[in-house]
Amino acid sequence: QVQLVESGGGLVQAGDSLRLSCAASGRTFSMYVMGWFRQAPGKEREFVAAVSWSSGTAHYASSLEGRFTISRDNNKNTVYLQINSLKPEDTAVYYCAAQVNGGNLYLVQALYYNYWGQGTQVTVSS
Repeated sequence: QVQLVESGGGLVQAGDSLRLSCAASGRTFSMYVMGWFRQAPGKEREFVAAVSWSSGTAHYASSLEGRFTISRDNNKNTVYLQINSLKPEDTAVYYCAAQVNGGNLYLVQALYYNYWGQGTQVTVSS
């Protein structure tokens, strides 16, 4: 079992920056890939970014224009998502997820992720 707890969300203004955190606990040695997804009201859950737990190699959704940066700190068992120049359309619940006992950085569908956090709300006002 892997437990994931997100934090760092909140209400921000357009143009602000935000850093989300996801703290992992439990069988963290089994984690291969950590990802961030988001879900806006009335929309499907959307892949944002993923990072290889061992190498730190990152992969991003092609639809995003470079405002997002994913990183991880293995010593703290934490993965981060830095979001710059926030826009109202970034408003969503942001979820952290893990692929364990194997994984592929480029599998962006939610079904490939084994564990999920409870999500953290990001609201961007114009």
